[in-house]
Amino acid sequence: MNNLFNTKNIIKLLAVLFITITVVSCQRDGSAEEDDLPQEELTNIILLVKEDVPGSTAIEYNYSIGAGGIPTIPLTNGKTYTVEAKFRNGNDDATQEIIDAKDEHFLIFDFPKSNINITRLDGNDLRNDGKRVGLRTRWEVVNVINSPSPFLKLDLIHAPQSVNDAKAGTAWGSVVGGETDAEATFNLTN
Repeated sequence: MNNLFNTKNIIKLLAVLFITITVVSCQRDGSAEEDDLPQEELTNIILLVKEDVPGSTAIEYNYSIGAGGIPTIPLTNGKTYTVEAKFRNGNDDATQEIIDAKDEHFLIFDFPKSNINITRLDGNDLRNDGKRVGLRTRWEVVNVINSPSPFLKLDLIHAPQSVNDAKAGTAWGSVVGGETDAEATFNLTN
């Protein structure tokens, strides 16, 4: 009986418990199988930017997650643009998965060095709380460059407890709770 409770056995047991607790606590709420869009599966965030004038075409700006390099989006003060956000997992379009689980997602558009107004447009991303995820937006550009090196930080939030699409500081949209499914940075210029 003394061998069962000796110091070596107690240390081994504590080590196993520590490793188990560490592994469990580092996981997201719910397993990857339960998450409709696991963070590890998104490889690209694409913005299709189209100036709101007749005959204009959308230009694609592709942010590759973890690959380095930041796309630069040229915008003009006083102009308006329609912007569509697309999400990819390799060659597969993951945007429909976000639409299918729209009540579990929300986009935050943060322009910390610009003055750009955002309106979330009609589409198939209306959540049960009456808010839109933000997959299709209109950008009214007041001033692209309010300070040096302007950029957009775009966050896809998973499972927020509540969302607000109003401007909060420099960001359009805020959440209570949730976790970041994906994040992208786009440089801005004019």
